[in-house]
Amino acid sequence: MGDRFNVAIIGAGPAGLSAAARAAESGVSHVLLESSGQLANTIYRYQKGKLVMAEPGQLPLRSPLPFDAGQREAVLAGWGDAASERSVNVRLGVEVAGIEPSDGGFRVTGKNGESLAAEHVVLAIGLQGNIRKLAVEGEDLPFVQYQLDDAAAYADEVIVVVGAGDAAIENAVSLTAANRVVMVNRGDEFARAKDGNRDAVLRAIDSGRIRCFYNSAIRRVEALDGADFAGRVTLDTADGEAVIDCHRIIARIGAIPPRRFVESCGVVFPSDDRTAVPEVSAQYESNVPGLYIIGALGGYPLIKQALNQGFEVIEFIRGHDVEPADQPLLEEKFAAMPGFQSADSALQHIRTTVPVLGDMTTLQLREFLLDSTLHTPQREDVIFRLNDYSNSFYSVLSGEVRVELKPGDSEQITLGKGEFFGEMSLISGRRRNATVRAGAHCVLLETPRRTMVKLISSSEHARRVIDEAFIMRAIETGFTKKAPPELLREVAATAAIRRYKVGEVLFHEGDEGSCLHLIRSGSVTVSRQIGHKELVLAYVAAGNYIGEMALLGNTTRSATVTAAVAAETITLEAGPFMRLLDCDPELRQRMEAVVRTRTLENVARERDKSESEILSFLVRQGVGEATDVLLIDESLCVHCDNCETACAETHGGTSRLNRRAGPSYAMIHVPTSCRHCEHPHCMKDCPPDAIRRDPNGEVYIQDNCIGCGNCERNCPYDVIQMAHTETRRRSLFWWQMFGLGAAPGEARSGDESAHGEAKKAVKCDMCKDLSGGPACVRSCPTGAAIRIGPEQLPAYLEGVKG
Repeated sequence: MGDRFNVAIIGAGPAGLSAAARAAESGVSHVLLESSGQLANTIYRYQKGKLVMAEPGQLPLRSPLPFDAGQREAVLAGWGDAASERSVNVRLGVEVAGIEPSDGGFRVTGKNGESLAAEHVVLAIGLQGNIRKLAVEGEDLPFVQYQLDDAAAYADEVIVVVGAGDAAIENAVSLTAANRVVMVNRGDEFARAKDGNRDAVLRAIDSGRIRCFYNSAIRRVEALDGADFAGRVTLDTADGEAVIDCHRIIARIGAIPPRRFVESCGVVFPSDDRTAVPEVSAQYESNVPGLYIIGALGGYPLIKQALNQGFEVIEFIRGHDVEPADQPLLEEKFAAMPGFQSADSALQHIRTTVPVLGDMTTLQLREFLLDSTLHTPQREDVIFRLNDYSNSFYSVLSGEVRVELKPGDSEQITLGKGEFFGEMSLISGRRRNATVRAGAHCVLLETPRRTMVKLISSSEHARRVIDEAFIMRAIETGFTKKAPPELLREVAATAAIRRYKVGEVLFHEGDEGSCLHLIRSGSVTVSRQIGHKELVLAYVAAGNYIGEMALLGNTTRSATVTAAVAAETITLEAGPFMRLLDCDPELRQRMEAVVRTRTLENVARERDKSESEILSFLVRQGVGEATDVLLIDESLCVHCDNCETACAETHGGTSRLNRRAGPSYAMIHVPTSCRHCEHPHCMKDCPPDAIRRDPNGEVYIQDNCIGCGNCERNCPYDVIQMAHTETRRRSLFWWQMFGLGAAPGEARSGDESAHGEAKKAVKCDMCKDLSGGPACVRSCPTGAAIRIGPEQLPAYLEGVKG
């Protein structure tokens, strides 16, 4: 290379390309180095047509590059044109091997041995690093590829997809439309994938559309010249060697993280935590003077933020004092904070006050706070009430709040500055287990569930702090506040969080009882082996405990407990827990009463096996993760379809209910309708955050839906559909009485909404804005349709039997 520049920018992703574009239009001598053969390589590797979101929506764009939400192709074309118009000095295919201080600047060396000098270096290499290849001979043969542009470009081929992450799954599932697909998974499950993707690939495997080799690795790849197939793959599997002839291999096995390279440049990471990112100054300068870090590597993974940082870092290098693009938003957000002086001082106050946010970098904290809301409630104002279905997370910035576990309970828990609350509903997905009121001088930071889930999944520190608090509070609220603090701490110290996959057994009938399980999320079934049949005796949801019978009876487990859905429990060891009972005779009496009640219920269900069989059927249909499910008693149903008709008319012509679809057992039918899951699958990958949960529990879709279809794909129960927005139509009365207008669910001739507008996601919202409740239930003439929560199942089953 051998040149000298004012700025060398490493990485041509959104951040680096934006920096180079700003340098070019400002007349700053620069070079943009990219190891791949194209700009924005990560986005270039997206599947054809993939939607790119412009988040955060409220953040203004400063970059010279254009950016609006749109398909991958349009975004890349806009950036390419902008770079070309500004004559960005880009060098593709240059992989940087080292960056070292030299002559008051830096010497940047490529792997080909060439080098250049720069006064400043901007690292914008992201977190993905270099694409990981197969690491076997033949990894670069022509039929081996490491991305998929367009699944529709391939038909009638045998394609081997290597990997178990989201990219591999999305590629494999999309290819099944016209090809025979084989997947190679090094593990025994798809543990790293999003729930929706995992469900989709398992359905494809179960149906035979994908053949999957678990616990397998590629041993050899070889070409088959002149044969029907392009190549041959030899696998090492759990059952020995397997050979697959194929037309192509698509390997989506991640990338080599860049941390080692970054540290070789002298940059210090604050911890060994795999999620840690370098701490940088407000001007994005690292601990190495003159070396700047922007984009995902600096803790800002969102594209719009990375684009803005590219603009700002060049301005800082030019000597201009530029406030961050989010500064006015944060100033406005925290202006109501008592003693407010500036956004920077507010950030510092929050960082030092709230331990759960303690290890976030300044840049990460700014992003986190953009999603959060500041509250200054008056004394005695209710933050949320017992049994509300809200699930946001609150941090106490000053003052205090009072937690009432029971209405009118004089014993209250006080939480002060630096503490937090709301984590139980956040984790369990269930109703609030207490009422919280503001105390004196209260200032709260409310963070939505989506943002907290992101933090917990990306920060081991935050997860650990929340888990420790959850365990301690679960013991206090679930059992006793009367025990000495040191004993409570002993019980908490020996407690552990355990995670179970659907169908995994917590303990078997006949096992020795060594611990109690407090269910923190998900639900479980209790069953016994009667003769040659396993009978489900009970369903137990999050917020309850299981396993107390063996502890109190000092005997073996009387039943088998199995995760009905993915579940987490807190296990309390027998020794410390029994000492807890000794300190609180009332607690012992309550638990002994629970044991007696459960024993009688189990005996009754063992005698009447029909209820057990129905309960087992409902759990298999996913009712275990529902909070409100529609059931139809077929002994009463007259098939009039009033339920569907009323649903369609209530929701602009599109029914959110399919009465005929869905399984039945005995007299109970589970139609295709939303169950309003405790942890809604549809919420997990909604780019505009359009899917929300009402305080009463209804999961609904807001008008800002962009029609991406992620929720439809993620829902394992097929209760979401993509439909056109319906314009004003005649009422149900006019259609029923006079035949005027379209029938419910029927598009009208010339209806513009049915032809011109984009489809959006629709699903049952339980008619949350109607005072009379769900239209499907109200319109049923025989009372066959009913919406209930899982906790109401025992009473419902008794009624059905009666």
